[in-house]
Amino acid sequence: MERIFSRPLLALAITASAIPVHAQERTLDELVIIGDEVSASALPGSAHVVTSDDLENMKYTDIQRAAREVPGVYIQEEDGYGLRPNIGIRGSGSGRSSKVTLMEDGVLLAPAPYSGPSAYYFPSFGRMSGIEVLKGPDLLRYGPATVGGAINLRSTPIPSKAQGHVTAEIAEDNGKRIHAWYGASSEQVGWLIETHQQETDGYKDIRQSDRETGFDKQDFVAKLRLNSSSDADIYQQLDLKVDYSEELSLETYLGLTDADFQSDPDQRYFASERDNMDNQRVGYMARHLVDLTSDLTLTTTVYRNEFQRNWYKTDGLGALVDDANNGDTAAQQQLRGEADINGLRIKNNNREYVSQGLDFKVGWNTSLADMDHNVEIGTRYHEDEVDRFQPIDTFDQIINNGRPTLEYVSTTSGTGINGSNNALEQADAWSSFIADRVSVTERLAVTGLLRYEDITTKRTRYNEEARLTVKDRDSNDTRELLPGIGVTYELTPGLTLLSGVHRGMVPAGAGGTDVDPEISINYEAGARLNRGAGRYELIGFYSDYQNTVQNCTIATPCAGGQDTGSVSQGESRIQGIEALAGHVFTLPNGLSVPLEATWTYTDAEVTKDSDSGNVRKGDNLVYLPENTVNLRAGLKRGNQWDVYVNVTYVDSMCIDNTCKRGGDNTFSETEALTVVDLSGSYAVADGARVFAKLDNVFDNQNIVSRSPDGARPNLPRLASVGFSVDF
Repeated sequence: MERIFSRPLLALAITASAIPVHAQERTLDELVIIGDEVSASALPGSAHVVTSDDLENMKYTDIQRAAREVPGVYIQEEDGYGLRPNIGIRGSGSGRSSKVTLMEDGVLLAPAPYSGPSAYYFPSFGRMSGIEVLKGPDLLRYGPATVGGAINLRSTPIPSKAQGHVTAEIAEDNGKRIHAWYGASSEQVGWLIETHQQETDGYKDIRQSDRETGFDKQDFVAKLRLNSSSDADIYQQLDLKVDYSEELSLETYLGLTDADFQSDPDQRYFASERDNMDNQRVGYMARHLVDLTSDLTLTTTVYRNEFQRNWYKTDGLGALVDDANNGDTAAQQQLRGEADINGLRIKNNNREYVSQGLDFKVGWNTSLADMDHNVEIGTRYHEDEVDRFQPIDTFDQIINNGRPTLEYVSTTSGTGINGSNNALEQADAWSSFIADRVSVTERLAVTGLLRYEDITTKRTRYNEEARLTVKDRDSNDTRELLPGIGVTYELTPGLTLLSGVHRGMVPAGAGGTDVDPEISINYEAGARLNRGAGRYELIGFYSDYQNTVQNCTIATPCAGGQDTGSVSQGESRIQGIEALAGHVFTLPNGLSVPLEATWTYTDAEVTKDSDSGNVRKGDNLVYLPENTVNLRAGLKRGNQWDVYVNVTYVDSMCIDNTCKRGGDNTFSETEALTVVDLSGSYAVADGARVFAKLDNVFDNQNIVSRSPDGARPNLPRLASVGFSVDF
């Protein structure tokens, strides 16, 4: 790779940033994009913070279960554990979270956010201390996706004193989890080391096989903070972070026919016996902050993420599933391992990713025309790359004495590895923004924002394994100016009205030759009320898409079966309502009852035919539920014990854009789902607690996904127990 930031230059940048530091402890605001609920209430748009206490209530280790507590967020389940979540915001599309700006501690975390935005990597959620979800015009501070929303995961912070934590948990299906960290701080230095390890045999059984279907994932994190002394004239701080993770998950894209799903949703076909995802990831981050004056701050961030994966999985059996669903008995027997399959393809979906960049931000507080201005200016250079080299192994499924076996036939080599299986995708992007929050009066604040993106993507596909000749080259240049404005007005103490409008964009990935970016004009208006023990929110949103873009993947193929690049899907509109109500009731004897409910209603349709004609006016958008509801209730006695119940409802969803055209939609929709989760904990000593949880109490399993190759269920009932110790 010809890159501006090689590893030696990255090390040099880190060293150079470290020269001026000499120490006073400070919390770096750059690690968060919102802050707390008080900060969220001041933003000119919808913003939510799921705190560490919120996460502790239900003890979720799946980002999807926790994110459902935030209005405006949609989930398309896939594996039941949230290993590679599909998250959408305000109708943006949930396929592999490719249309949401994903960050950890303010740094882009997708393996290749511009050239290949699908988030095939996602950090272990069990080690996170919070979630921030940002929507509305303030999105223009971040990117590349600025249409629906941004999600920032907060990692475990460096403690302010010598402190440690251990959580250990065991679950059904031989599940085990441990999360441990220890750190300390002095006036000038802080540090943290952390690990999160989780494994399970899985809840599915492969027909006529003794192989497991679970996963084993390990995360390791190290942090170091150096900061200047309390009497320094110019305060400086350097934060360093290194994280490493590896995962082996025995996951597949092969689902079930509807008949087999109804018989046993937790079975898998023998043809998927060898399917597995094997990946490793390492991330580096250095962030330097300097307070030049009390009102002027400069923050510099350098980052590099390396990710490699090989998802070895069956390829092309979706046609058999379709045939079986339509009554083909022979196809059903082949899937069940009762008949031979000749030429069964298992592809090495082998890819290597690099994502790196340099980010500068300046914060300036000043007063002009008797009004306070909070100004932030930022610029970022980012580059990423996806290297695809994906040979295909061919097997025959042979039935011997009534039992299936897989017999090796051949492997593609030489000129057999070409096209999308042998490609290099790259992106270079400059982005800049300016935001000015003006306090016009004590009650009225107006925020003006302007973002500019300059993106170049290119894809080169090769004819043979040696990459001596080029099959074809594609490229795309995107330059967009994105303005926005947001207004908040404190009508009465605790009651804030808000409204905003901004131009949002999601760039097309590499391989989308002459595909314009997804562009929309996004409006929102509503009110927030924070008073006493209650908080309430009601916001309406409307997005007018000048161009809707779908990022094509194997998991969510585009019309015609395209599974790489991006395609335009015409104009569309999305509108809806987000509502939240929460209150903590205080009872006698030290008891309290925290209650919270969220509801999202979404109405969306295509408003103009696409140029290709595959998407028509009036078509629906894929995997977008009309209603989602989340209810959480608890009973607590101080810090001694607590019990929580969480209820989630998700409407059925269309899996393609044709499902509302009429006719039989039996195999074009998922099923509506209601899931009840229960958790509780008890303090056995100071700093030590035991806990138990029961996910999916009523063992309700429905079809939550059909893409790409058949029906798949949500997680069945799962019991777990554990303990946590703070020391």
